[in-house]
Amino acid sequence: MKTIADVVIIGGGISGCSTAYNLAKKGVKNVVVLEKNYICSGSTGRCGAGVRMQWGTEMNCKIAKKSIEFYEHANEILEYDRDVDFKQSGYLLVADTDKEIEQFKKNIEVQHACGIPSRMLSLQEAKEIVPYLNTDVLKGAAFCEKDGFLNPFHTTDAYYKAAKRLGVEFNTFTEATGIKVEKGRVVGVETNKGFIATNIVMNAANAYSKELCDMVGVDIPVYSERHQILVTEPVEPMQDPMVMAFGLNFYVQQSPEGSFIMGRGDANEPRDLRVTSSWHFLEEMAKTMDTVLPPISKLRVVRQWAGLYNMTPDKQPIYDKAENVEGFYIAVGFSGHGFMFGPITGIVMSEMILKETPTIDVSMLNLNRFKTGKLLLEPSVV
Repeated sequence: MKTIADVVIIGGGISGCSTAYNLAKKGVKNVVVLEKNYICSGSTGRCGAGVRMQWGTEMNCKIAKKSIEFYEHANEILEYDRDVDFKQSGYLLVADTDKEIEQFKKNIEVQHACGIPSRMLSLQEAKEIVPYLNTDVLKGAAFCEKDGFLNPFHTTDAYYKAAKRLGVEFNTFTEATGIKVEKGRVVGVETNKGFIATNIVMNAANAYSKELCDMVGVDIPVYSERHQILVTEPVEPMQDPMVMAFGLNFYVQQSPEGSFIMGRGDANEPRDLRVTSSWHFLEEMAKTMDTVLPPISKLRVVRQWAGLYNMTPDKQPIYDKAENVEGFYIAVGFSGHGFMFGPITGIVMSEMILKETPTIDVSMLNLNRFKTGKLLLEPSVV
């Protein structure tokens, strides 16, 4: 392991690997990534594998659109020897209340202003896309054909391999146990395998980001919340788009291999970093599917798992550098959509570290917004 680095990135998920790649691509020669387990072992590898542009805030729409445009060409750009499995089969968003339909309409106005080809659908049009959708419990829907499925393991692997080819060093099963600060400036990272001297550290640890910030005395208003997912037996193709509902609280899509992947949120989920599974989730998921997508509820469950959403008060990420600790950068608090934003996270954080003009102005997603009250509330999150 190197003992001196220009930049140390803590976290080997999509955010860390993407930033490492972009820094190396810009000519930074000595980048080290620390991952306490294996690459893509955390929230990235535990996500629902969906990517979408249908958001309710302009910032999220811009970040998601740029990210999806990258993912459309990721195999070629990253020179990947496999396939990231990006299938643009769309997201069908369904609503069960008039209030939610009005929110969809507002969202689409924002999306159209950003050049996103989303549209409102009647219930009949929604049923034409997913014939077994129970429209009796719904009020309407929205759809974007550019959204879809993306393999998180392959995508992160593509970034990882591309970054390695450019000289990035990845140290797996290597835990950052401390960050050394002298006279208000980062001077190194202590790990379970030794010390690395560096003047720049990026926190891309997602669920464990608060612990890293605590090491340098930076207060961030985040917490990590368990979110569960299940996967069914594989069956013949029967559903093209992801079907998602915010009010009814679920998302479900069929993977290219034929299995269905689905999840839901729960405000009562524990916040103690556990990633165990519960019978309650399985029962509630089954009830929801039986109501909205009845045939899917008859499929056998192969397994279920849990990951951690790193939540902020406005459900938007934090892209910033610490005010009181020079050389400490933060890309955390993605609130469940960090994988979707992976390409832009890498770009904007590399630009921030290198003091370049930003591709997208993400200054509104600074850490100080929580003190000033200038939050960017995202209305469309499960």
